[in-house]
Amino acid sequence: MSASQRPDSAPELPQTFVPAEVEGKLYERWVERGYFTPSGKPDATPYSIVIPPPNVTGSLHVGHALDHTIQDILVRRRRMQGFDALWLPGMDHAGIATQNVVERELAKEGLSRHDLGREAFVERVWQWKAESGGRILGQMRRLGDSVDWSRERFTMDEGLSKAVGTMFRRLYDDGLIYRAERIINWCPRCLTALSDIEVEHSDDDGELVSIRYGEGDASVVVATTRPETMLGDTAVAVHPDDERYAHLIGTEVDLPLTGRRIPIVADAHVDPEFGTGAVKVTPAHDPNDFEIGRRHDLPSLVIMDEHGVVTAHGPFQGLDRFEARPAVVAALRAEGRIEKEVRPYRHAVGHCQRCDTVVEPRVSLQWFVKVQPLAKAASDAVREGRITIHPPELANRYFSWVDNMHDWCISRQLWWGHRIPVYYGPGGEVVCVGPDDEPPTGEGWAQDEDVLDTWFSSGLWPLSTLGWPDETPDVQRYYPTSVLVTGYDILFFWVVRMAMFGLYAMNDRGAADSVPFREIVLHGMVRDAHGKKMSKSFGNVVDPLDWIDRYGADATRFTLARGANPGSDVPITEEWAQGSRNFATKLWNASRFALMNGASTALPVPPAGDLSSADRWILSRLHRLIGEVDASYDGYEFAKACEAIQAFAWGEFCDWYVELAKTSLTAGGAAADATRAVLGHVLDGLLRLLHPVMPFVTEQLWLALTATGEAEPARSLVVAGWPTARTEYVDPAAEAEIGALQALVTEVRRFRSDQGLKPGQRVPARLAGIEGTVLAAHESAIRTLLRLEVPGPSFSASASLPVADVRVELDTAGTIDVAAERKRLEKDLGNARRERDQAERKLGNAEFLAKAPAPVVEKVNKHFATAQADVARLEAQLAALPS
Repeated sequence: MSASQRPDSAPELPQTFVPAEVEGKLYERWVERGYFTPSGKPDATPYSIVIPPPNVTGSLHVGHALDHTIQDILVRRRRMQGFDALWLPGMDHAGIATQNVVERELAKEGLSRHDLGREAFVERVWQWKAESGGRILGQMRRLGDSVDWSRERFTMDEGLSKAVGTMFRRLYDDGLIYRAERIINWCPRCLTALSDIEVEHSDDDGELVSIRYGEGDASVVVATTRPETMLGDTAVAVHPDDERYAHLIGTEVDLPLTGRRIPIVADAHVDPEFGTGAVKVTPAHDPNDFEIGRRHDLPSLVIMDEHGVVTAHGPFQGLDRFEARPAVVAALRAEGRIEKEVRPYRHAVGHCQRCDTVVEPRVSLQWFVKVQPLAKAASDAVREGRITIHPPELANRYFSWVDNMHDWCISRQLWWGHRIPVYYGPGGEVVCVGPDDEPPTGEGWAQDEDVLDTWFSSGLWPLSTLGWPDETPDVQRYYPTSVLVTGYDILFFWVVRMAMFGLYAMNDRGAADSVPFREIVLHGMVRDAHGKKMSKSFGNVVDPLDWIDRYGADATRFTLARGANPGSDVPITEEWAQGSRNFATKLWNASRFALMNGASTALPVPPAGDLSSADRWILSRLHRLIGEVDASYDGYEFAKACEAIQAFAWGEFCDWYVELAKTSLTAGGAAADATRAVLGHVLDGLLRLLHPVMPFVTEQLWLALTATGEAEPARSLVVAGWPTARTEYVDPAAEAEIGALQALVTEVRRFRSDQGLKPGQRVPARLAGIEGTVLAAHESAIRTLLRLEVPGPSFSASASLPVADVRVELDTAGTIDVAAERKRLEKDLGNARRERDQAERKLGNAEFLAKAPAPVVEKVNKHFATAQADVARLEAQLAALPS
């Protein structure tokens, strides 16, 4: 190639980047070429992440999009760094949600699951799953998830089901699974027990009813929002130190409407400051009351059936619980038992996550996991540093939950799910069957009707997806997984269960390698720009698929990642998505310029002595950026990494270097070739740094940048090397030189703007004193950037602007209203001086400095420095105005 010519074979890019035209094609290319499948090379360090399995009924919502974007950033970077990277995808069978979906489909046909029977119904669910389930998997492809589809798993797969059966049998044999009557969350609509995470609480309007139990001095008043449950009261409880009721402890009182007498017991759980300080105790229908009942050996009277219908004998029998409520209040009022007027009361009420029915706590015969030893192991793993939580301050929330866990109800009254592997015999025999055991047969033997909580199988996810309980090559290589990425809102429900099961199942590996993951990265919730939670009722819900359609997957991902730091909620707006799309467009246009002017990765970067100061500056800034981005990613500070990359790409590369490069490219010769090499090197490094966040646009640009014109080899940024910060390129002198140029240009541009000069308006100017400074070599570039003409012989300066060692003298005669401009600047100067003086007084106040927090003092210091700089700038502008 001639030194003064760009290559004729320079690849061309379309004038604009249209995401929809390239995203699908690029993704399928990646999958077909197996780029997402780990190499398995023994000399490569394993790096593995298992995806939090979305529900088979689900679709991609903004929370998924954030979670998947973060994981993809981590995996893509590690893959480029040469790790043997595995991101394993899959789905959860979502017992309640999926059964509800299929039951609704049956209802349209006038059928119920009972009309089909269990076996036929389960077959119908599998059919639905094959035809309609898993829509989210295709949506993950649209987002750009670089998961290994060859390892896709489903919690009801044969292998995963084997893992579930093995874990159940081991826990059962070790006495950690038992069956008992205990209080649980019950959905009267879904007719099943619920886990805590399947209960959503909302503040609902209710009524607070005050009821007098007993007569005269031996009576006590209790307040309740659920008066219908009084039919199942078996005690009244007061605090043991409450002197108001000391004389009543140990006595009995009449329970209205029932003809029963119940004891008054002392229990430290009662808050004497709440209400009357006395509470009704209904052990069968309230979790706190259940615990009080156990401590005092109280009976548990179930007064409702599984549909929420009252079963207690009497006038309320057969009424729905919400019909019984006003009926009970009316009966109490008729007997004179309502102590005060019933008053409105807003309180937290649990609802079924799937159908929104109000949950009914009730005593029920269920299967439970005895969690105490498992929870202690999960707690110790974090306390001892075998599992690290990011951010570390969320570890206390982890401990507050795991150190106080109640036994876990794992049985569900459903047909879709892993059926409990326990068989009951005709003589009362109970046999637990493992996956390799033959179940007992013969007359009178029957399997337990319930299925396991979905969280039981998803708690095994890091194990089962890799092939446990078999010692598969994947278990040996990729367990423990490297990182778990999930929202802090399911820290307790899913993360803790995985920690418990992983440590229990793999305890023969030794403490360090039995954990299911070495690090937990907890991100926050996606919120709107005002910090408000996204809700359909608020009208602020973002559909990521809509954004992908309109702005592209890259813009959607960048918008989410630019707000994501450990533990912090992520604010987003559509304006930011538009800005992210504009960023992609800016990068596209700068890359087109570079390619049209012969930028190439094939050209070696010349020695520093053969480079212009602008070339050396941008190389220095790139290699500083690489180190900064690496540090941010290693600390899971995705927002910080994105901010740094965008600031470099837009502010330094596109807005400054591309403009400065035009001087060398126009000059031709060796200087032009050097700049082409630097353009190629810097653009290559920038695209690699940005690829994990914006994979599609960077891939398209990189393929064009590295094209050779020959038959296309198997090239892709997906498997290209991650850039390495090279200290030999760091050049403080070049940074100082170009920094001086930027300061001068920025100050003169601000002056032009303040004077009302149009950006394209050319103005005669003299750069006095530039000779002998580092800026002398840049005079041509400065004039080009600032639209400054070389002055003629009749030049007369009407404005003078000092910037460092250079005085920029401009002839602005006839372009501005000097009097109006002077008046405006004097007003701004007065405001700036007041701001400066106010901050200066605070900083001179010893009492303020002694008492104010350090961040507040720092803020005032910054305010003072800004105001002082504004004063200097405005004084210089006033001085530059013609008399």
